[in-house]
Amino acid sequence: MPANAPLHLAIALNDAGWHPAAWREPDARPSELFSARYWADQVAEAERGLVDFVTIEDSLGVQSGDYHSADDRTDQVRGRLDAVLIAARVAAVTRTIGLVATGVVTHTEPFHLSKAIATLDYASTGRAGIRIQVTARGFEADLFGRRTFPPFRLEDFETPEVQALTAELFDEAVDYVEVLRRLWDSWEDDAEIRDAATGRFIDRHKLHYIDFEGAHFSVKGPSITPRPPQGQPLVTALGHATVPYRLIARAADVGFVTPRYADQAAEIVEEIRHEQELAGRAAERLHIFGDVLVFLDETEAAARDRRARLDAVAGSELTSDAHIFAGTPAQLADLLADWHRAGLSGFRLRPATVPHDLEQITRGLVPELQRRGLFRRSYEADTLRGLLGLERPANRYASAAVSTTVSPSVSPSVSASVSAGEPAAEAADSSFAIA
Repeated sequence: MPANAPLHLAIALNDAGWHPAAWREPDARPSELFSARYWADQVAEAERGLVDFVTIEDSLGVQSGDYHSADDRTDQVRGRLDAVLIAARVAAVTRTIGLVATGVVTHTEPFHLSKAIATLDYASTGRAGIRIQVTARGFEADLFGRRTFPPFRLEDFETPEVQALTAELFDEAVDYVEVLRRLWDSWEDDAEIRDAATGRFIDRHKLHYIDFEGAHFSVKGPSITPRPPQGQPLVTALGHATVPYRLIARAADVGFVTPRYADQAAEIVEEIRHEQELAGRAAERLHIFGDVLVFLDETEAAARDRRARLDAVAGSELTSDAHIFAGTPAQLADLLADWHRAGLSGFRLRPATVPHDLEQITRGLVPELQRRGLFRRSYEADTLRGLLGLERPANRYASAAVSTTVSPSVSPSVSASVSAGEPAAEAADSSFAIA
């Protein structure tokens, strides 16, 4: 990555911050965690910092200090609002920043999530995204009762049994994303006619069955929601090892990774680029962001002391899948520049506490990066894909339809396979009942 190439920034929003004792800070707002205003204020602060997008954490089970099971702690934040609905509410009071909601795909249906994210893209006028999350937690599976997972510890991750389960769940996630993308394309861009004079609201020939048949899903389609403003809302995923890296390489627009140093960042980027080539996506632009959990203050000593104080309140030292940084905004800018040169195109920062570390990012780190010519001074696009330099994709079914129109010699059976099916329904209203 060229030393002077601008980098991208995202902020990961999670409760009162990523430290479990963050809600007990004097400037925290624990009584407002379940209010729309709380989340709107956080995203507005991120937007003031010209950040590309925020991600909003979510889960199917109540938060737990134990990865494997629900705990009974009462001294940490428990309970949360739905990430997609938070994003939809915040969309109305923001203008440019991207809104990426976490969606757990292991126990949910892609048809439901596809229309939720498509709707978010409409609500935000082209600023929506989804963070794909996979779970193998048994206590979350129990909430649905449709599948079970064997108990295991993180220390067992490299065992053949856990590796096989991991591969199965991430293969399922790849299929899930493929269904999402096909459903977003199932309406052509000009499928809505809206001609009151003729009484035609839609052109039924421009709605398409997706006819997805895979090991995990069988979805006929089409969607009930017209094609989103971005065509394809942003798809993101977090990965820590080869199997989730393959999900990023095969299915995502942005991947979040967790290196500890620059050389490791370069190794991860190289591995994902190799997997991207194997997936036939080498020509597509795929962003790789490094995740960093941050404590930021005017001096490094103050940041380290604050971390130690919060650890004492929590009763244990903070651990994270991501690198934990404690220092000044200038020192963090040094680290980001170093990792940027290693091949990362951006960073997703996790503020340890809100509002303190969030404001240190937007009011301390961002100006420092701007002084170095590493970050924008104004938003240069009004869609999330535009901010990231990603083109609006062509509709796969519209392209197929054009190809069959200009080749009348193609037999009917071949034409049907190329265009992914006949018109979505014999009557406009019947297409909305097919999923």
